[in-house]
Amino acid sequence: MGYLRFLIDNRLFLLAGFLLCFTSSFGQTYFISLFAGEIKTAFDLTDGQWGGIYTIGTTLSAFTMIWAGALTDRFRVRQLSLGVMILLALACVALAMVQTAVVLIFVIFALRLMGQGMMSQLGAVAMSRWFVAARGRAISLASMGFAAGQALLPILFVGLMISIDWRHLWIIAALCVVATIPVMQYLLRQERTPQSMAEDTQSLGMGGRHWTRAELLRHPLFYILFPLILGPSAWGTALFFQQVHLTEVKGWSLGSYVALMPFYTLSSIAFTFITGWAVDRFGVKWIMPFQMVPFGLSFLILAAADTIFMAGVGLVIFGIGQGMQGTATTAFWAVFYGTRHLGAIKAAAAALMVFGSAIGPGITGLLIDWGVDFPGQMVPIAFFYFGGAVLAGLGILRYQRDLPLSASA
Repeated sequence: MGYLRFLIDNRLFLLAGFLLCFTSSFGQTYFISLFAGEIKTAFDLTDGQWGGIYTIGTTLSAFTMIWAGALTDRFRVRQLSLGVMILLALACVALAMVQTAVVLIFVIFALRLMGQGMMSQLGAVAMSRWFVAARGRAISLASMGFAAGQALLPILFVGLMISIDWRHLWIIAALCVVATIPVMQYLLRQERTPQSMAEDTQSLGMGGRHWTRAELLRHPLFYILFPLILGPSAWGTALFFQQVHLTEVKGWSLGSYVALMPFYTLSSIAFTFITGWAVDRFGVKWIMPFQMVPFGLSFLILAAADTIFMAGVGLVIFGIGQGMQGTATTAFWAVFYGTRHLGAIKAAAAALMVFGSAIGPGITGLLIDWGVDFPGQMVPIAFFYFGGAVLAGLGILRYQRDLPLSASA
């Protein structure tokens, strides 16, 4: 089945996945960090203090995700998304009204938990559970919501920031979330399993069985994959979180740098679709480790970049890694651990990813306060990526032999 026919036949479910991913933007670092300068000024914060607040709030959301993410095993997407989107809208309003740095911690917690955490979790689990034979394509199509948010929202809101107070922009963000609620409820008014997966069909993991989260946490492969799960989240989040600082150090205007985002997004989109096809064609085990290589290369290029053109090259290569990571990692959990307890399993991985997105800004912000600018941190980060790729490759090579024949082919 080609992408177009697949899209037409499953359009309601895929559009729902797209909107879940898109709406997560308002709790994603690349969006929140657009307001870093205004937030630091409003609360008289240094880079390290702002990074510390972001780290604490995001870490709290990571711990909460372990419990909250498992709710996707108990409730339908239609039910759960309604509550999550209402809470996300309220978090946006809260950021528009917050007056103290202490309360700001809890606002960041709510934004990160409901946006990056639960909205992304809902999109990923829905696509992985609703689709089996075309799981890679479903994930890649729904992931266009992330790409659309990254391409459109930074340019739109940076432009609006010229004439509209930053707090008012968060009210606009809340209204955007609220406007999506009736659309989501309409799309999933008869939520069911799509054509690509029979009602009684589920995908088995290693050993031909469904793994529980407790079993996942006792399995060596999960820990072998720590750098692969943690790295893109930690240092990718830091890249967006420190974009104001990065442009200041490099002597680029923020507007020029943000204008590169569509190129980054195009490469992410292209490799999202390529990876989705490759996962369905060759199997996720052959894709997973290689997603780390573009991340490492991009950080080496950005560290050395002295022109906005080279920054664009680095971001395009970073987009390749994002496209691969968003599709391959989501499919991996269903293939290796089964789908019956996928919400709880994905919640454990999501908590680790959210924790990564917490420590990345905190570590890089602290180092900046100590006199090590972000470009100076990029080379060791690049080698972290390369090391994670080797470790993941060895681990997957060891445990892929335990997959059912249908998954290991």
